[in-house]
Amino acid sequence: MTKIAILGANGRLGRVVAKAFIDAGYDVRTVTRSGKVPAELKGATAVAGDGLDREALIRATEGVDIIFNGLNPIYTDWGKCLPMAENVMAACRANGALHLAPGNVYNYGSPIPAVIGEDTPFHPTTEKGRIRVAMEELFRREAEAGRVRTILLRAGDFFGGTGTGSWFDLIVAAKMNKGVYTAPGPVDLVHEWAYLPDLAQAFVGLARNLDKLGPYEMLNFPGHAVTDLEIKAASEKALGRTLKLTSMPWWVLRAGSPFVAMWREIVSMSYLRFEPHRLVSDRLEGIIGRVPHTPLGKAVAEALFDIGILPAADTGEQKAA
Repeated sequence: MTKIAILGANGRLGRVVAKAFIDAGYDVRTVTRSGKVPAELKGATAVAGDGLDREALIRATEGVDIIFNGLNPIYTDWGKCLPMAENVMAACRANGALHLAPGNVYNYGSPIPAVIGEDTPFHPTTEKGRIRVAMEELFRREAEAGRVRTILLRAGDFFGGTGTGSWFDLIVAAKMNKGVYTAPGPVDLVHEWAYLPDLAQAFVGLARNLDKLGPYEMLNFPGHAVTDLEIKAASEKALGRTLKLTSMPWWVLRAGSPFVAMWREIVSMSYLRFEPHRLVSDRLEGIIGRVPHTPLGKAVAEALFDIGILPAADTGEQKAA
């Protein structure tokens, strides 16, 4: 049985990916700082390991075939990203493990291309974008040197799954219990979203088709490239009521950004809410078969249930947009 270690298994992405690999029959090891496994990940083996402690990470991943890199520091502490990436590379080298990793769209900078393919060149214009490019350059160097094989799957903003910390739960759905939909940007602007259960299934598909992949692969996950108006309509259908539309008060964040570190970091990436973009892939379907894609209505309904906005799991196909 193939063994996979999920780094950052307490995080939003890590726990959904861990669940997908458990369901797919893998021997799953969850690696968290506390060493405790989330209750929803029954069947996984929980071990302690800190992404900033290289030796502890190597021990925590001993004997696995695949390391899924779900490590992600808080938004104001991205100085930890490269040290963590270097430690993950060390753990992969020490254990002869394949590196499975998520990517994002920060690499492309502003103005961001309206359509992002797998051959779209990087042009980072923010510190976070430059960090992401440096991380991916590290992964490529390790692969080209024959030390660590990396399969990277790039996705948009997350929604779905339990946990907190995404634009969907922190902004979009934050006031839905009060009948309000909060748009982070222009309501008719196309933005790339990734429904996490679909993204997790795509990672499983890649792990099952390694024979079709080279030593370094950078693939895109086409999720839901939709507008806020479309998400609002799907939310209203799921909730069975009309939502008042309001906009995120960017002027407040910009005014306070010199004094509030988190606001400053959010403002630095605000172009993503004002410039349309979508991810496309010429290769993913040819590798894994049909790309997982839950209809928007069903995905939004399930996401709202996961974060406690929708009181009952009434998320069937009748909710699909």
